Amino acid sequence: MSQSTRRRRTIARHGQLRTPGPVSQLLKFIAIGLAVVLVSGMGVAAYVVYDLSSTVTANAVELDDTKDLPPDISEYEGGFNLLLTGVDTCEEAYAAYFGDRCSGPDSEGTLNDVNLLVHVSEEPRRITVVSFPRDLMLPIPECEDAEGEVHSAMSKQSLNTAYTDGGLNCVAKTITQLTGQDIQFAASVTFGGVIEITNAIGGVDVCLATPIKDRYTGLDMAAGTHTIQGLEALQFLRTRHGVGDGSDLGRIGNQQQYMSSLVRKMISGETLGNVPTMLKLANVGLSNVEASTSLAEPIKIVQIALAVKSVPFEDIVFLQFPTQTDPDNPNKVVANKSAAQTMWDAINANAQLQVTHENSENDGVVVTEPVPGTATEPTTPGTEATPDPAATPDNVVALPDSIKGNSAAQQTCSNGNVR
Repeated sequence: MSQSTRRRRTIARHGQLRTPGPVSQLLKFIAIGLAVVLVSGMGVAAYVVYDLSSTVTANAVELDDTKDLPPDISEYEGGFNLLLTGVDTCEEAYAAYFGDRCSGPDSEGTLNDVNLLVHVSEEPRRITVVSFPRDLMLPIPECEDAEGEVHSAMSKQSLNTAYTDGGLNCVAKTITQLTGQDIQFAASVTFGGVIEITNAIGGVDVCLATPIKDRYTGLDMAAGTHTIQGLEALQFLRTRHGVGDGSDLGRIGNQQQYMSSLVRKMISGETLGNVPTMLKLANVGLSNVEASTSLAEPIKIVQIALAVKSVPFEDIVFLQFPTQTDPDNPNKVVANKSAAQTMWDAINANAQLQVTHENSENDGVVVTEPVPGTATEPTTPGTEATPDPAATPDNVVALPDSIKGNSAAQQTCSNGNVR
C-alpha cells in the first residue's frame, strides 16, 4: 500500500511533549546484532537462519531509502550501519518483572529505551558501536505509525519517544537526522527477547569493582566476577541507581561492559565453536527480533557475518554519544555537536579510535587493562593511563575526552554504588 493511501490524518505536535517516566533499559539486543549476525558464519546455523526467515520477513519494517541497496554489502561505499533498538513492550509472560511500567499509568505505548548505531567500516574492517542516551533531547522528523497516522515533525523531544511515533523506521530517521549517517539495516528486541537470548548463550561474565545494591531493579551483587543470565542479566542492564552517579549515562557505561564481554564470548570458540549453542542462539534470536526488510534476508545476514567475523578486539569500540546538560532541563541532555562531529569524522575516515576519557567515580565502570595469563584488578577511578598524543600514529584519532567508551580488548568493571 502506498504512503499516500495509508495516511489518515496528521497529529500536530507543538512544543515539548511530556516525557514518560524512567523505564527499563535492555541492551541485550546487541546479541542480535553481534550474535545472530556472527551465528551465520557457520553453514549449519545459516540453514537455521534461512528456515526461520519467514518469521522475520512477516514482521519486517521498510526503512526509508533502502529499497535500492546493492545486493552485496561489499558495494556499500564507506561500509554500512546497523541500528539496534531495545523496546519496552510489555509482554504478558514478563510484565510482572517491570512493575508500574507494565501496569501503572505509564503502561501505554512502546518506547525505544536503548539505541545503538553499529558502524562496520570498509577494509580494513572496524566496528564502532555508538550508544545514544534515551533522554537525549533532539528533533524528531515526521513519522507514520503502524495505523497510518502521520505524526508531524517535533523540534525537541526525548529520543525514546521516536518508536511510539513511527516504530523502527522513525527511530532510524531520527538517528540519521542527528548523525548524518545513512542506516542500511535495523532491528529491535523486547524484554522477553533480552531474557531468552541471554539464556541461549549461557550467560555473560561481568565484573564488579564494588558491590551493587539497587532496590529499583532488585539487583544485589557482590564485588567480583559473575556469570549472569535471564532476569539477573536484565536487572544488570537496567540498573541506573546501582552504578556511577545514578544517571542514564552511567548505566550506558555499565551496559557497554556487558557488550564487550558478550563480544569476547561470542567470537571465542566457546560460542562459535559450539554448534548446539549456535543453533539455539539463531533460533531464539530470530524468534524475538523485529528486523528491517533489508536485514530479513538470510544471504545478507551471512554477508554481514563474513564482514565482521575477523575484526580484532581492539578495533571493536564502544562509545557513548557525546552530550551536555540540556539548558532547559537539568535532568535531560542535548548533543555536544563539536565532539560528535569529531567522532563521526574519525569514524567516516575509518581511523583507529583512541578513547582519552579518564573514568571517575561518576562513571558506570572503571577500566582495567587485561594482562594475558594473569588476573586483572580494577584501577582506581581517575587513574587510567592517558594516551600520549605525540605517540599517536597517523591512522589513529584521539577522541575528545568528553567521549566515553572502551574497546572490546579492554576489561571494564562496574563502578557499584556500595563503597
